[in-house]
Amino acid sequence: MPTGVPIEFASLTKTFGSVSAVSGLTVTIEPGQVTGFLGPNGAGKTTTLRMLLGLVRPTSGTATFGGTPYAKLASPLSTVGASLEAASFHPGRSARNHLAVHAQAAGLPKTAPDAALEKVGLSGYANRRVGGYSLGMRQRLGLAFALLGDPGVLVLDEPINGLDPEGIKWIRLLLRAMAAEGRTVLISSHLLSEVQQTVDDVIIISHGALVHRGELSSLDTSDSKQVQVNADERDRLAEVIRAAGYEVSNLRSGVLVENAAAADIGRIAFEAGIPLTALSQKRTGLEESFLTLVGEEGAL
Repeated sequence: MPTGVPIEFASLTKTFGSVSAVSGLTVTIEPGQVTGFLGPNGAGKTTTLRMLLGLVRPTSGTATFGGTPYAKLASPLSTVGASLEAASFHPGRSARNHLAVHAQAAGLPKTAPDAALEKVGLSGYANRRVGGYSLGMRQRLGLAFALLGDPGVLVLDEPINGLDPEGIKWIRLLLRAMAAEGRTVLISSHLLSEVQQTVDDVIIISHGALVHRGELSSLDTSDSKQVQVNADERDRLAEVIRAAGYEVSNLRSGVLVENAAAADIGRIAFEAGIPLTALSQKRTGLEESFLTLVGEEGAL
């Protein structure tokens, strides 16, 4: 059974002219779990993965598999399976032919293409031209290519994009099974909601820099109560709440109070003679924590 190796980024940096796409990324992805590589569009995820796979040269730093750069792997397809672009197949070739070309070039068994297509549920479409595939089928073919050499490491860019609910459930089960076998599984996405039922660990970047690393549960701060409150006398309201010992921050639509109960904040405002125009209890969940980390408004 294939064995996964750690994916290691060490001070990885890439600049394009005056634009910093990736900035000093240092993190290790361990085998035996599904790791989510998350961040909004433009955060630097794809550039990072392209550097990992030797498609883009880093400005500085390294990206390796167990200490070895992709270009120096003895058997790349049997070590690393990668899928970065679902649409990068020749439309005139069949799925089987496309995989057979790569299998032959890599010295893989002639049975490898059919075995990979069977794993992703495309055996019945093996001889159909890829140009007639739906986006979801292209995603499955991309995964078949990644599995061609039965590798110990999987690197997948937005693998759930374009799949229907049945396909999403299928790929979640497959990826978790791969990780349970001891493989290293890294999947990127710009949406936490898309992968939160799949991943064990998360790496979050924003503007090319690491902003969070930990188990998925580390994002869930639902036990941290917040109260959103507003009044015509907003400045005075914030002042009396602070005086009562609470941490307060200003929002466009009022005041946010940390670690508080709505009843207590309402009582403080009442005793100060401040009529309220809004009062609601909030809890910060996974998605809101993610949006806050990447600097996306809308979490509050």
